[in-house]
Amino acid sequence: MADTADRTPHGGTDIPKTDREWRERLDDQEYAVLRLAGTERPWTGAYVETKTRGVYRCRGCGSELFRSDEKFDSHCGWPSFYDPADSDAVVLREDRSLGTVRTEVRCATCDSHLGHVFHGEGYATPTDDRYCINSVALTLEPTE
Repeated sequence: MADTADRTPHGGTDIPKTDREWRERLDDQEYAVLRLAGTERPWTGAYVETKTRGVYRCRGCGSELFRSDEKFDSHCGWPSFYDPADSDAVVLREDRSLGTVRTEVRCATCDSHLGHVFHGEGYATPTDDRYCINSVALTLEPTE
């Protein structure tokens, strides 16, 4: 996976407007997930088990999405968070793909696919939600 931290501005500025611009910004796997709503294989992402404190940003535009304080070990194969950094950071949409009904999570700034959110699975979190997010959809900005 290519490191796009130097190519992706923070704060949601300089967002690509065309498919060509997205393809220039993202590598093949990033493009498949963020723009085509793909899913990385479980347990392969860079942030599945990381404990680094910091801010998780959208790989597509750099907007703040999640914080390490809301990350928890769900043992599902993808980074899991119980709440976004801000209620306006993500957009939720019904997803009827794969013969089931799920709730897709997208970046509110650049409309990139991030993953899915599941509710009421018995996780001991303050919200009872599990935002199951593709590592490739994120960059981590460590804090002191």
